[in-house]
Amino acid sequence: MTSDTLPTTSLPLLRQTLKARRRELDPQLADRGALLMRGRLYAWLNDEQNQRTKENRPPIQTIAGFWPIANEPDLRPLFRKWVLEAGYTLALPTIINDQQPLVFKTWTPDSAMVEAAYGTMEPEGNPVASPDLVLVPTLGYTRQGHRLGYGKGFYDRTLAALRAQTPGIIALGIAWALGDLSATPYQPQAHDQRLDLILTDKGWPMSAH
Repeated sequence: MTSDTLPTTSLPLLRQTLKARRRELDPQLADRGALLMRGRLYAWLNDEQNQRTKENRPPIQTIAGFWPIANEPDLRPLFRKWVLEAGYTLALPTIINDQQPLVFKTWTPDSAMVEAAYGTMEPEGNPVASPDLVLVPTLGYTRQGHRLGYGKGFYDRTLAALRAQTPGIIALGIAWALGDLSATPYQPQAHDQRLDLILTDKGWPMSAH
């Protein structure tokens, strides 16, 4: 197996390999990559809102983000900008238990945060009804929108429930480019929810824009 080859024997082994690659990211390159992602995401949302205005469609108002763990890209500076300068409602995920969908609670830069399961932090804000845009932490991905997560199924359950409630929501995967599974015969599972868009530190490997 070469350094560019991902194991295909099992999903747990594939996850372990991708996590190891993320841990090996040079911190300076990771910081620069996250900065580029924040810039691209900011520009994309502005374009999306302009397009919706032209088409007389409702604008995006509520965004579900995530608190970064385990070497995930850090989007929090952008979250602060969206809340303080653009007036968006920003929400972060809260885990109820391992069988239920996530609940998204309102976050601001002044929100009190509590330590939660799996090393993440959760706000003590009020739940939002339904986000218009969900930023989905993504470990591995295909260019057809398939996502490999951490194996707990939280976002698959959550996106399934949200799409049944609000069909027009956008699920936008946030991933490092090293998670590209194009060269791997990865087969998504039947319950996996596909992403509408994917953003990496290298750009948009799958995008309608």
